[in-house]
Amino acid sequence: MMHPHTKVQFIGDEVGHGVVATAFIPKGTVTWVQDPLDRVFTPAEVAALPAASQDQLEYFAFKNSQGNMVLCWDHARYVNHSFRSNCLSTVFDFEIAVRDIQPGEQLTDDYGYLNLPAPWKPMDEGTRRKWVRPDDSVRYAKSWDAQIQSAVKRLFRVDQPLQQWLDPSVMEQAQFSGFASRSIRELYCAS
Repeated sequence: MMHPHTKVQFIGDEVGHGVVATAFIPKGTVTWVQDPLDRVFTPAEVAALPAASQDQLEYFAFKNSQGNMVLCWDHARYVNHSFRSNCLSTVFDFEIAVRDIQPGEQLTDDYGYLNLPAPWKPMDEGTRRKWVRPDDSVRYAKSWDAQIQSAVKRLFRVDQPLQQWLDPSVMEQAQFSGFASRSIRELYCAS
């Protein structure tokens, strides 16, 4: 489930469509949560699909830590990559804003934790990183974990429109430990 104050919008010829904030989204806000309508495909189910469908899955879905492909039913599948992403995923099947997101600004992820099948070179953003690699969730875990920890500290101080979709036990863990013992590294899938 994508944050309700977002919409799909054409960004430009190089990136196509993206997800844009329609209202201010403060740091610490859950921006996406995996919900029962998202379709999870096992490797066997993917292999049984026609080649054209497999191509669509590779483009629009992501691989979770169990090696399954997750296809979001809503416009979350249009969130673009950025090495300076304003959202990061957690091991609890939700993403969080790691900085304030202004109205009209794109919501972005770092595709490095999506278990891409091969290295990918996105548009140059003037950062030191130039490639997204399949094992980036291991390479950059320390930095991403720090950003997530900082955002989680605000989780209960900002409005959470997606609260009903969040697992209450996860929210309790966040309230008392801030996810200190869990790392984005856990999203890595070697296969």
